[in-house]
Amino acid sequence: MANTTRRTFLVGSAVAGASVAAGSRLQRLEAAEPNPLRIPEIIDARRQANGITLKAQEGRTPFFTGRESATRGFNGSYLGPTLRLHRGDEVEVSVTNDMRDATAVHWHGLLVPAEADGGPHQMIQPGATWRPRLAVDQPAATLWYHAHPHGVTARQVYGGLAGMIILADDAERALGLPSEYGVDDLPVILQDKVFSEGRLLYPESPMTIMTGQRGDTVLANGTRNAVARVPAGLVRLRLLNGSNARVYDLSFSDGRAFHWIATDGGLLERPVERRSLWLAPGQRAEILVDLSDGRAVALRTDLDPTLRAGMMRMMGGAGEPLDGPTTVVRLEPQAGTPSPKRAIPERLVEPERLDSARAVRRRELRLTMGMGGMMGRGGMMGGMGPGMGRGMMGGGMGSFGIDGRAFDMDRIDQTVRLGDTEIWQVSSEMMIHPFHMHGVHFQVLSRAGSRPAINDSGPRDTVLVQEPVEILVRFTQRAASAPFMFHCHTLEHEDAGMMGQYKTSDQAI
Repeated sequence: MANTTRRTFLVGSAVAGASVAAGSRLQRLEAAEPNPLRIPEIIDARRQANGITLKAQEGRTPFFTGRESATRGFNGSYLGPTLRLHRGDEVEVSVTNDMRDATAVHWHGLLVPAEADGGPHQMIQPGATWRPRLAVDQPAATLWYHAHPHGVTARQVYGGLAGMIILADDAERALGLPSEYGVDDLPVILQDKVFSEGRLLYPESPMTIMTGQRGDTVLANGTRNAVARVPAGLVRLRLLNGSNARVYDLSFSDGRAFHWIATDGGLLERPVERRSLWLAPGQRAEILVDLSDGRAVALRTDLDPTLRAGMMRMMGGAGEPLDGPTTVVRLEPQAGTPSPKRAIPERLVEPERLDSARAVRRRELRLTMGMGGMMGRGGMMGGMGPGMGRGMMGGGMGSFGIDGRAFDMDRIDQTVRLGDTEIWQVSSEMMIHPFHMHGVHFQVLSRAGSRPAINDSGPRDTVLVQEPVEILVRFTQRAASAPFMFHCHTLEHEDAGMMGQYKTSDQAI
């Protein structure tokens, strides 16, 4: 039976590959056709009496002319509305599952207690409604929400169950940054996809599990070959990496500089002038680009830089479908529509500074990809199906996991004391992984025993790790009736077991 499963699986992969190759002809024919950047509807919680209604649903979306794909979305067929929340408010969200399978909805980067966090313990069955109350008490930031059911997160997010959150506060408003949503303040959700004959495809193969799903077509807000017409002046881009596995290496096509102003947890202390920026799965960045010269320019990504390292280098760069720099969105300043004259502030915020001397404990974690489990029954990843890693895990050693143990819903891996500050050292084997923690923002202290990289700056909830990375974490959110997750944000790895759980306690540890 295992051999039959493997043969069927590999034949299916070969057919999918041939179909993708045929479909690429269609994609090349339409590649030159610009499409207006889709701007998701914005729902401002205050204008809704701090009540927001979301419906997770199945639908059909035409990414290519005349060809619809089966997709998922919130309040629509693909992706979801942008939610604007305000610091100091309490928001009640009603999330109804109108799909045929169960889901969970995680508020990624929002600091709320674990029972409202939307991890795999807060499942929403078909036809059911979940009503968390979200007390918003953190600085302005770009966050997001996405599906988080264990075992099928990768497929559901890839299908479209994700959306942006804009968290506003008075301090950020006082800076006078571009803030007209969809005009000079643009949401840009980056995703890479695979299409066959113009229809969305999720190829299942051993390499998909190993490296995470990477596509040969980059979308911005679900838009292929996106073009945004913007004022001729300072424009703010809120960048969200909503891809399953790809790390984006972002720059502008003419090499112009931009100013990086915010990361996962909010504004940096000062704007940082950059010409390129890495963005890992789950991470966000806000940048300002000056278009007062009136010249059109493309935001583009180079090849995934993590595929040039570690295991992927040994495998000849496997898993990289892009054939070179690829446009994410083209910005076209419009004559006669200058934006207000704005100076980039020299200083943005006074950051909250955690003190490493106050750390009461040090923990070490290692993200593991034991080859024993991956070379199990039926050959490499034999028996893998839509549930990703469930066929190979079994909760034992030698599989995708953390410290050699695959995720177990019934096991608490770490217990921390509420209010404590700790140092966690996180490393990984074989390849670079994006490590994400629920319920906290952290500061990167060191990388391989040296100073952090420039991309590690600011308050974070997700960081790339391979060599040991030390992070400084303070635990402020309760996790008593349900745990928080920590995991690899390559979604296929998360589904396959590279995830753990922690709880907070009022007692000394």
